[in-house]
Amino acid sequence: MTTLKEFEDALREQGMHMALAILQKLRDRDRTKRSVAPARRIAGRKMTPELAKRILELHATTEMTQQEIAFQLGVNQGRVNEVIKRGKWLDDNPAAPEAIARDKAKARMTNPTVRKRAESREIRAVASSSDKKRPAPKASNQAQLLLGDL
Repeated sequence: MTTLKEFEDALREQGMHMALAILQKLRDRDRTKRSVAPARRIAGRKMTPELAKRILELHATTEMTQQEIAFQLGVNQGRVNEVIKRGKWLDDNPAAPEAIARDKAKARMTNPTVRKRAESREIRAVASSSDKKRPAPKASNQAQLLLGDL
């Protein structure tokens, strides 16, 4: 199998300048179609009732996928799915489960002592789970038949 470079060299050797020109046009066309995909978001937008309504509006009025909606609005696809399928984030209730979870996560991220405690708990949990032995089988009141009993 030859590479594209070898193919071009063979065309040049044969003097097939029209074929080389067509190949260059195809390259230019592909280059214009190809775009650099924007980077994934690092810090997303805060979900608000207005943003949730915009998600529902885009979902109802366009044929965009959840991923396309998420990319356009700067949120992740899971949030778009929550809004569309479960109606989350549609009210501004601070007692809503998703708002409570968000606030707890923010508090954990900003409080370094909580983060250190959580990390040490994880380390202890991993260490203790590897040290544990299997529990001894529980004694049973049922009689067991042996082959010699028959």
